[in-house]
Amino acid sequence: MTEPHLEHSIFGGHETGEPGHPGQSRSSRRASRKPKRRGRRLGCLVVAIVLVAAAAFAAYTVLRPVVDGFLASNDYPGPGSGSVQVTVNDGDSGRAIGATLQKAGVVKTAKAFLDAAATDPRSAAIQPGTYTLKKQMSAKEALAILVDGKNRTVPRVTIREGLWTSEVFAALSKGTGVPLAQYQAAAKDTAALGLPPEAKGNVEGYLFPSTYEFPAKATATEQLATMVAKAVAELQSAGVSEADYEKTLIVASIVEGEAGVADRGKVARVIDNRLEHPTGPTVGLLQMDSTVNFALQKRGNLTKAQYDSAKSNPYDTYTHKGLPPGPISSPGAKAIEAAAAPTPGPWFYFVTVNYDTGETLFATTRAEHDRNNAQRQAWCDANKPKCEGSG
Repeated sequence: MTEPHLEHSIFGGHETGEPGHPGQSRSSRRASRKPKRRGRRLGCLVVAIVLVAAAAFAAYTVLRPVVDGFLASNDYPGPGSGSVQVTVNDGDSGRAIGATLQKAGVVKTAKAFLDAAATDPRSAAIQPGTYTLKKQMSAKEALAILVDGKNRTVPRVTIREGLWTSEVFAALSKGTGVPLAQYQAAAKDTAALGLPPEAKGNVEGYLFPSTYEFPAKATATEQLATMVAKAVAELQSAGVSEADYEKTLIVASIVEGEAGVADRGKVARVIDNRLEHPTGPTVGLLQMDSTVNFALQKRGNLTKAQYDSAKSNPYDTYTHKGLPPGPISSPGAKAIEAAAAPTPGPWFYFVTVNYDTGETLFATTRAEHDRNNAQRQAWCDANKPKCEGSG
C-alpha cells in the first residue's frame, strides 16, 4: 500500500532542495546566490583599494620631506645678492663658521660650506675678522671670500712707544670703540690682566706698544691682558728675570722718553752710571726731563714754574735721587733691550744737538756736557720753531 506522504517527502526534498522552496531547482538556487556574492566581493575590493590609497597617501605625506631632502641640493647656485657682514671669531672651527654663514643667510646649509672647505686647503687658514658677503651665495663662492685676507676688516690699533697709560687708553678707545671708562676700570683688576706682582698693581709700562688686531668682541680687560702678556714676553726675550721686571721697565721707559733716535744703549748706560755713582757728577740724581713731564702729565718743554711745582712729586728726578716709583711710559722692545744690557761706557751726560737728524752727544764731565749743550742751543737759536715743544 502506498504512503503518499513518505514519497512526497523523499522525492520532494531531493528535488526541491530546501524545505519551503517547493519546485525550485538547484541550478536556480545557484543563480539566485551569484549576485549577492559578486556584490560582497566588489565591496571588499573597494574597501581594499580605499585602504591602500589611504596608506599610500599617508606614506607620501610622511616620506615626502625625506625624499625631497635627498633630491634637493643643500647649496645655493649663487652668485647671491645684497650684502651681509659676517664675523669670524678667533678659534672658530669650520663647523662654527658654516653655522654662522647659514644663520646669516649666506649659504643654504653649513654642510655645503664644510664640503667646500674640505676640498680647499686654504680653509684651514681663515683668519678672524669681519667679512662682507652676499645673501644666498654658493658655498664655494663664500669660501673664496673668507680665504682671502684682503677681504677681512678687524679692529686694528697701533700703540706707539713712549705713551703714558692715559694716552694708551685714549688710543685704544678711539681704535676699537670700547668706552674709555671700561679701560680705566679694567686696569684695576690686575689679576685678570696677569700683571706681575712686581708691578704693585700699576699697569704703567706694562702695556706694550705695538699694532694689535683684537677680536671684534674683545673686552677692555682682554685687550689689556694681551698687551701685558706681550710686555712680559719681551722682558723674558731680553733675558730679564722676574725680580728685575720693574727696574728694567722703569729704566726702559726713561730711555724711551729721552732717547728719541739716539743710541738707546748709551742712554741706558748714562742712567745706570748716575744710579751707581751717588757721589758722581750728578750726585745720584737722574735729572731727566721726561720724568717731570710724567709727574705733571704735560708734554713738551716746561717752564721754571712748572719744574718748581713738581718738586714734591716722587717722579721729579731733579729733586729725588734714584729711580722714580714706577715706569713713566710704555717702552718698546729696543728700549727694553737697552735697559737690560746697557752699552758699556763712562758717560754721565747726553744731549741732542740736532733735532732734524737726532744727533746726540755723550759726555763724561760736566764741562764737556756744557760745550755740547752750547752746540744744542746754537742749533735751537737757528731753528726756534723746531725746538719749541721739545723736552
